Amino acid sequence: MRSNLQECSQTIQYGLTCTSSRSGEGYRYVRITDIQNGQIRWEDVPFADETGAKAAAYELAPGDILFARTGGTVGKSFLVDRLELPAVFASYLIRLQCDQGILLPEFAAKFLQSADYWRQIFEGATGTGQPNFNGTKLANLSLPLPPLAEQRRIVAKLDALFARLARARAELDRVPALKRQLKRQALAACFENADWDQKDLGSLLHGIEAGKNMRCDERPPREGELGVVKVSAVTWGQFDPTESKTLPSDYSPPEKARIRSGDLLISRANTLELVGAVALVDEGPKGLYLSDKILRLVLDQDAKKWVLWFLRSPLGRRQIESLATGNQLSMRNISQDALRRIRLPFPPSEVRHELIQKLEASFARADRFEAKATRARALLERLDAAILTKAFRGELVPQDPTDEPASVLLERIRAQRAPAAKSKRGRRGQ
Repeated sequence: MRSNLQECSQTIQYGLTCTSSRSGEGYRYVRITDIQNGQIRWEDVPFADETGAKAAAYELAPGDILFARTGGTVGKSFLVDRLELPAVFASYLIRLQCDQGILLPEFAAKFLQSADYWRQIFEGATGTGQPNFNGTKLANLSLPLPPLAEQRRIVAKLDALFARLARARAELDRVPALKRQLKRQALAACFENADWDQKDLGSLLHGIEAGKNMRCDERPPREGELGVVKVSAVTWGQFDPTESKTLPSDYSPPEKARIRSGDLLISRANTLELVGAVALVDEGPKGLYLSDKILRLVLDQDAKKWVLWFLRSPLGRRQIESLATGNQLSMRNISQDALRRIRLPFPPSEVRHELIQKLEASFARADRFEAKATRARALLERLDAAILTKAFRGELVPQDPTDEPASVLLERIRAQRAPAAKSKRGRRGQ
């Protein structure tokens, strides 16, 4: 059967209206923004500038459910399972106290995460800039009401399943770091042979080319305009032509500064971790030129990929960072002379080609590994919703015919409440 929160609750109460301060004593003033990842961040919670009986009427207790009734967080809810400090709740929150003889707070809190619940919130919230779902609407919010024993079984099953999903998420969240570690290990292994000939990078170069420092429009060039690349165009391992800015219309850059397919580019200025970042241009962009901070390393095609991967390796990075100059950590510079002094192993061509193929295959495997983890992470989010849907359709746990039906329990509670309601009406009339 289904019921509404009004019938299943002892209290539906708006929060305390008062000011708050970062220092003080007495009650803390809990806001929805103080709740992160299912926990109250007490270090962020201010003090309520209200004490005494008025504040005490809003004091939170374990089992309370807080509901955000307005703004961008409308519909967000939180079950208070424990309290580290005495606290009251803010005026734009509503406190729901379940009648635990009918509705378990843990069951209600799980329902307030379900698609059925959110559908009712989206359909019932009013206002565009500041959507609102008031206490009357919350009281009339419909929810399934199985017997108490079944509610306990559903909560226990959901807790067990969500704990398993949380462990799976934690393992999947480790994948990006594992991918970076695998790539670092593959790069280190590629260049570890101490028996290979060592060369200065300068001995392999036919030249180093750069553009000019120009005042540019800080946007990518449009059709028919010319541009120069920014250091961010080579920062993340692949050449990104959208990371560019537009040259003045009255300036004609030299043709030799044009970026072409197959260029090996390197940033000469950036933070210590990013100075010397390199990228190979797969497809020549239209109308883009070198800047003064992006250099082109001119060398034989046969050597480009070997140099590219070496400069990304731990050994290459250590040399780049040791040769970079500058007093500020926010911007370091590596000169053309310093680039030429970088030492690198240089085995025969067939060895280089074989090792590069293995290295690129390792990188591709690591990327596929992360892509699969990302897809699995997205499936877990969908699985959360599917599990909740099954739970509140009565399909997650077996039903026990010996359980007292919720309808019988609810009728008994209504009968118990009726005399109290008449008494209250009588007193108001006196």
